[in-house]
Amino acid sequence: MKIRNLLAILAIGFVVGCASDSGSGSAATTTGTPAAGGTASKDGGTFKVALLTPGPVSDNGWSALAYTGLQEIKSQLGAEVANQEASGSKIKDAMRTYAQDHYNLVFGHGFEYNEFGVQVAKDFPDTVFVSSSGGKTAPNAGAFRFYLEQGCYLAGMMAAKMSKSGTVGSVAVQNYPSIVSTLKAFEAGARAANPAIKIIPTVYIGSETDVAKAKQATEQVLAQGADFVIHQANATASGVFQACKAKGAYAFGTNADQNSDPSGIVIASATIVAGPAFVDLAKQVKAKTYKGSVQLFGMDKGAIDFVINPALKDKVPADLQKMLTDAMANIKAGKLVVPKDEF
Repeated sequence: MKIRNLLAILAIGFVVGCASDSGSGSAATTTGTPAAGGTASKDGGTFKVALLTPGPVSDNGWSALAYTGLQEIKSQLGAEVANQEASGSKIKDAMRTYAQDHYNLVFGHGFEYNEFGVQVAKDFPDTVFVSSSGGKTAPNAGAFRFYLEQGCYLAGMMAAKMSKSGTVGSVAVQNYPSIVSTLKAFEAGARAANPAIKIIPTVYIGSETDVAKAKQATEQVLAQGADFVIHQANATASGVFQACKAKGAYAFGTNADQNSDPSGIVIASATIVAGPAFVDLAKQVKAKTYKGSVQLFGMDKGAIDFVINPALKDKVPADLQKMLTDAMANIKAGKLVVPKDEF
């Protein structure tokens, strides 16, 4: 009897153990490359949206504004949201992981995410991949573009009219097409306001995180006589502002409103208002009406603004303020078309 009881107990333990192992395997999260043909959440399920950024969402600039847009989606559409930093070789893995986890929409915040999104989209037809910049599309992948060139054009006008040295310049993290286009718009605005203005070629930092390099790059621009500097430095913008303050120069904020920076030298900001664009795209995906394309969001849609620093407004001549206000009105009405590169 004892032997038979022991055998029965062992048999029960074996069955339970097998069931437990099977359950554990099915619940595990796969972090590698998932199989092709993954699906997003089914009708009636939770609407899920993910965001990939090149830098920290605390950068008070490019990545931060995207995070604001993501939170608007969460607030207005009741979506489940997630975000992470991903660059280089990590982009594809991050996109695949979110798609495998049944996310309906994956935002890649920057030009560098566009091609990866189109590639991964082929394996996950029920997930939409959208990058904020880029020109490649697929049935379930595309891009949207903030017409930030409009705000940068106005910054160029302001810089050229106010510069005492007759020289302005720019600093940027990388020479991505989207960044280059905004700086070209700054130059176009400067030349429109003052054809004789001297424009220092952009100095590229090559880093999203090295504040010291951003400061050094700005010092190179200032050493060539610039007294107004615009940046596309993302999380390293503080280095730009520090260098400008040390030399008594003014700087422009970009992407986010950086007028309140402690340096006190940000004269105005060319800003992106991310909420409307992010929510609009998410609504398209949720309603299953999204089609791979490149969509443009500018001043006419409330997505771009140019904001003079209230604390420094008395430094800006009244006639220049009127010129900028009129130019902004003409941009919104389509009477002034700001140049932008196509890519």
